[in-house]
Amino acid sequence: MPKVLALPGDGIGPEIMDSALKVLDRLAEHAQMSFEIDFDLLHGASFDQHRTFCTQVVLDKARDSHAVLVGAVGGPAWDNIRLPGGPENQDGLMFLRHHLQTFLGLRPARSWGPLVSQSPLRPERTQGAEIMILREMCGGAMFARDRGLGLVDGRRRGYDLTAYDETEVERFARGGFELARQRRGRVVSCDKSNVMESYKLWRAVVNEVAADYPDVAFENMFADNCAFQLMARPGYFDVVLCCNQLGDLFSDLTGVLSGSLGMLPSACLVGDPGLGRCFGIYESTGGSAPDIAGRGIANPLGMILSVGLMFEHSFARRDLSRILDQAVEATLAAGYSTQDIGGTATTAAMTDALLTALDQQLRAADRG
Repeated sequence: MPKVLALPGDGIGPEIMDSALKVLDRLAEHAQMSFEIDFDLLHGASFDQHRTFCTQVVLDKARDSHAVLVGAVGGPAWDNIRLPGGPENQDGLMFLRHHLQTFLGLRPARSWGPLVSQSPLRPERTQGAEIMILREMCGGAMFARDRGLGLVDGRRRGYDLTAYDETEVERFARGGFELARQRRGRVVSCDKSNVMESYKLWRAVVNEVAADYPDVAFENMFADNCAFQLMARPGYFDVVLCCNQLGDLFSDLTGVLSGSLGMLPSACLVGDPGLGRCFGIYESTGGSAPDIAGRGIANPLGMILSVGLMFEHSFARRDLSRILDQAVEATLAAGYSTQDIGGTATTAAMTDALLTALDQQLRAADRG
């Protein structure tokens, strides 16, 4: 029986996790699959009870699972807490990514037809855009070992060393090219190799990997130009390779196409996304939104779409992921939307509407 570890986390995390699990149950019932769901704490919820952002027990449970679902983590109450150890010990999600080596971060974004008016970009610019920001999840600035705060000549100084080795870049790049083969066959790698040594290595290794994929269109872009081009002509892009820091920034930037950060799902995989049965951590990328936590108005769709990614990449059921996408489109087209995408629907109402649409899509699929 497949095992899934559910970590609701902080802020709106428990609310959107509840929605996601309802959808998981509906898809599992249709697919005649049975899941063993376990629950535990992560980040702030974990610190408040255990004085650590992720316990060894949770890490062991994750290792014993086929997939991990995370609601959302973080908030002002825990932002300035520093614990002994490296950067991975300062954040529960980073702790899991580091120890599980879920290095391949899939951050898909698309223009949803019913939400075109929610984007600040012109409709003709966003229509049909579908971009996969691929974020390296286990290295770079986020995991810098050489970092600190201190005084130099009486002035405060902070520093973080951005570093990659060729093995980290190569495994990540290969995952990106393999993913592009399943999509529209185009890869753009963004870097700042014009000014930074770590990015010179990045570009060199990605170029070497690209040579093994002559069937995939490939080009390099400097990151600042890439950010501009993503907004100027989003339809041009397919898979975009980014380091940890740039991937964090650019994946949020693509929320402009989807209408809200609350529409963005994610997957962090341990290997080739084409395998179909790859361990992964799945989460909404919209954040814990502590300002609206407990009000019942959070957008659950990013978390729900993450369940679709889980079925696709950890359980080889891409068909169910596509059906879920269709159900989300139908729900939005029917006029249901939460506050962040211009509506008034509650989290519960949005979830119920999505489940109704999902039932209709599943019945249609059964009819062939």
